[in-house]
Parts: sequence; structure tokens; C-alpha cells
Amino acid sequence: MLEQYKTIYQGGEGEITEKKSRFIAAVRLVKSEEEALSFIEEVRKKHWNAAHNCYAYVIGQRKETMRCSDDGEPSGTAGKPMLDVLLGEELYNTAVVVTRYFGGTLLGTGGLVRAYSKAVQEGLACSRVITKHHGILLEIGTDYNGVGKLQYLFGQRGIPIMDSQYTENVKLQVLVQKSEENPIKKAVKEATNGRASITDLKELYYAALDGEYLTFHD
Repeated sequence: MLEQYKTIYQGGEGEITEKKSRFIAAVRLVKSEEEALSFIEEVRKKHWNAAHNCYAYVIGQRKETMRCSDDGEPSGTAGKPMLDVLLGEELYNTAVVVTRYFGGTLLGTGGLVRAYSKAVQEGLACSRVITKHHGILLEIGTDYNGVGKLQYLFGQRGIPIMDSQYTENVKLQVLVQKSEENPIKKAVKEATNGRASITDLKELYYAALDGEYLTFHD
């Protein structure tokens, strides 16, 4: 599993105009080639009267599936530059379709490359992009004497407390990057003089968004 990767949390749509040609970029999270092709077809139906609906997508934890199409534009002027933007942004499981409504003026190959690249960048700017981290959810059991020390430890290390239960003892659920699992467990033991219990609940991916932490199972 990847330690971390960037992807789309919420797709968006951006638009630019070059010499009266409109370039509309639609971005979406896709987890399979079937989802990508369905999205492309959806945009084509929406913009059935456009001159071109060019696309690019990157799918898989190793970017196993990468495709792009110029859809009638001169070879290499649309799909490849669009794909290059996705790869340059290091995005995973992402598809983008750029619709062009021709404005009557030819842009030339260089102009087309710049326009399609810029459109994708605008589409991404109008989307919500997150970085997913490979993590593990731990449950820490402690007595009331250890709570303050653990809260200080987690605060110092930027570890989010996802849940807390205060009964006879205290249980805290925390999200830890998988690569930091062993050092954190060691620090918890040291902070509580070995009295804390640590239970592995589940591995997952998580991301920070607007000050909150989101969890994912992929």
C-alpha cells in the first residue's frame, strides 16, 4: 500500500477562454476504468454539440491504467498535455474531460497544448484535492493519571484523537501514520510508564480536510 497519495475528494468544473474558444474542464474521482469511461460518456452527452471532448485519466495505486485522447484535435495537442498535468500534480484515481467549443480562430499546436493544460489546472483548482495517508486506528487504554500525558504527547505530534470514552478508565482512539506506528506505541508506553494498553483496531487511509479528519477504506 502507498504511504500516501493525492486524489480527488470532490470533483469540480473550471473554464477558460482562448481566442473565443471555450475550454471547460470537468474533474472526477474514478476508481476503475469503467467509472472513467462512464464519466467521459456522461460529459459527451452533456456537451454533444461541442467541437471536441478530450480526456485523460490515471487509475490504480501504481498508476497501472493511464489513457488519454485528443478527440480530433491535432495529435499530441490535447490528451497528452492533459495527462501530463495529472501526472505532474501526482494525482491518483483521477479523470478529466476538457470540452472545447470552437471560437473560430485556430490556436496552433503550441496554443492548443497551453489551452488544454491550463483548462485542466483550472478544473483542479475548482475541485477539492486531498492527500490520503496510510494509517492505523489505535485504541489506547489508560487510567486518569495518564490522560494528560497522552493528550500532550498526541498534541505535540499532531496525532488526531478520533474518539474518547471516560468511564472507570479512559479509552482514546487515535489515528497514526502506519510508518510511525512503532515509535508512537513506544512513546505511549514511556509516557505512561508501561501502564497503557494499546489495541490495533484497523488499517485505513485518512486525510485532513477543513480542520477535520476523514477516514477511507481504500
